[in-house]
Amino acid sequence: MDKLPNWHLPELLASYEKFGGLNDRNAHNTPSKRAVGQICEDLLQLLFPGLHDTDAILDGTLSHLTAERLYSVIRRLQEEVRKSVRLGDPKRPTGRTAPIMDKFTRALPIVRELLQHDVEAAFEGDPSALSHEEIILSFPFIEAIAIQRLAHRLYREGAPIIPRMMTEWAHARTGIDIHPGATIGSHFFIDHGTGVVIGETCQIGSFVKLYHGVTLGARSFAKDDAGHIVKGTKRHPDVEDHVTIYPNSTILGGETVIGESSTIGANVFLMHSVPPHSLVVYEEKQLSILDKRAKKKVDTAEFTI
Repeated sequence: MDKLPNWHLPELLASYEKFGGLNDRNAHNTPSKRAVGQICEDLLQLLFPGLHDTDAILDGTLSHLTAERLYSVIRRLQEEVRKSVRLGDPKRPTGRTAPIMDKFTRALPIVRELLQHDVEAAFEGDPSALSHEEIILSFPFIEAIAIQRLAHRLYREGAPIIPRMMTEWAHARTGIDIHPGATIGSHFFIDHGTGVVIGETCQIGSFVKLYHGVTLGARSFAKDDAGHIVKGTKRHPDVEDHVTIYPNSTILGGETVIGESSTIGANVFLMHSVPPHSLVVYEEKQLSILDKRAKKKVDTAEFTI
């Protein structure tokens, strides 16, 4: 048998020793991205029975089918949470895994109720939506907010890493990036959704509507005396009830509050609070329409973005 080339294997192995980036050998494994992705798929089946299945659910089978699915997904999710708890210390006790999972499963009906309100908000907020089923099956924000609401429960109970893996799975599928730490009220709707970013410490009220490209981000990062970023501070804005934020607007800062019933126009950049019932737009922008053949202006209209 011909000898295989080493393809610079020694250099690759040396890089493992020098730079890390691999799981500790002879220790418990890290959480599996593939396993977490499959768990997210199966959680969507639990949240929307039949709507994430190939076949319809037959009469009289829902209870048995749900029991099987719930047992399977929670058993697998619990194992991934246990791995995450052990990260950095394989001998660390994992007794808090069971309480985390108990609270997570108890929250599933609550999350389903919130998602029903989100679907209602989308149906009322988008004239193109013809049914609730269409929203659940085809609107990317429903998948993103469903996984975020589940991940938020794990995040709130102190499960490491897994919540972020879940929301990044949804981010990769939908283009909507919602940190699991964000607190989001009921009747939430993201229209179109591509490019939306919602930071960890955001607090969003009820009946809030966002459009594509909206960023609720951090203004700056506090650093300690050694120059390292300080973790755990309030960095992202709050959005109160009944606020609408139009496309490509950026709102930054942990002290920034968008007052209730306000409307933020498209392409607005904000780093300070606005009071309730505000309308924030750029009025100085002007749209010009030119005749390319004559190279002269033929019409001018005020254009607010």
